[in-house]
Amino acid sequence: MSTTQTERISDKEGLRSLLAGGVAALLASTCCLGPLVLITLGFSGAWISKLTALEPYQPVFVGAALVALLFAGKRIWRPVAQCAPGELCALPRVRRGYQIFFVGVCVLLLTVLIFPLIAPWFY
Repeated sequence: MSTTQTERISDKEGLRSLLAGGVAALLASTCCLGPLVLITLGFSGAWISKLTALEPYQPVFVGAALVALLFAGKRIWRPVAQCAPGELCALPRVRRGYQIFFVGVCVLLLTVLIFPLIAPWFY
């Protein structure tokens, strides 16, 4: 396998880690933040209370998100000098998109971690 193919696989692994972190952060927020967002948007019904069934798994989802974001962050924020010319991480536009998506997922995960502290203000 050539170095270019290896580096492209490396970029795909970074994107996969980032997507895994995003999915885990969304799953972690489903139990507590999800019902509040749905009610704020005007959705109602008894089915919203069923989302709290995922609450015991929230620490697992948060842990998975943190691990995935650790791996993704190592690849996304590495210096451009470590990227070969023509590689995805060497392209400023793609690199900036990954970094913006990474920060968005981190903000979502931070919201999940802080929400139990501020939830009494809303309920």
